[in-house]
Amino acid sequence: MSPDRSHILLAIPVYNEVKSIERVLRDVGIFARDVLVIDDGSADATPQLLAKHRVEVIRHAENRGYGRSMQDILRWADFDGYEWVITMDCDEQHEPAEIPSFVRAIERNDADIISGSRYMIERIDDDDAPEDRFRVNRIITDEVNAALRFELTDAFCGFKAYRTSAMRKLRLSVDGYDFPMQFWAQAAFMNLRVREIPVRRIYKDMRRTFGNGLDDPETRLRLYRNTLRTAMAEAPKLLQTDSMPDSIAE
Repeated sequence: MSPDRSHILLAIPVYNEVKSIERVLRDVGIFARDVLVIDDGSADATPQLLAKHRVEVIRHAENRGYGRSMQDILRWADFDGYEWVITMDCDEQHEPAEIPSFVRAIERNDADIISGSRYMIERIDDDDAPEDRFRVNRIITDEVNAALRFELTDAFCGFKAYRTSAMRKLRLSVDGYDFPMQFWAQAAFMNLRVREIPVRRIYKDMRRTFGNGLDDPETRLRLYRNTLRTAMAEAPKLLQTDSMPDSIAE
């Protein structure tokens, strides 16, 4: 049975998004009833702007990383009883108008993870990705597919839908931008069903940085590969912890 749309949460991790937060929340409100924002320790006026909107907000006292925000989103969605959670970024590189595409994919009820892909099809209105980001994405996506027997076309798109009951099986702990490597490794080990849907490729701000030394593409490659290798080695432990209460498993 397909979930009622009221059982779908829309969640957005944000960090210093004062330039876009108002527009994104306005547009998201057209397509989503329940919205959660994880403010990852913003140091600009983002918290003040969030207070003007009727959305749930979890605020980190300090910046803890994209992966930590994703962990909080998945836990909150499950705790609050949602069957699905759709995640999108707040930098206007994900279009709220594409949320209904994820809802339709959810209603097909044939996947546990619905992953947006900026490379599944080429659109005439797609932006060109920065060369280093395209190269790293392509290399790592190929390596993830080879290691985990997936057929992904985009391993890094944050526009996704997650079945919350399936996420309970995972033990996610990576806090940084390498979070997808641990996520894909655990998803593969637990035999979660993955389907990609195409989303538009948008790059509005070519100057956005990763921080923490990750603007160097070779540093990112090393980090992603190390995290994938570690996650694959640790994945068998999921079988030991899957049936245990969280207080014991963690």
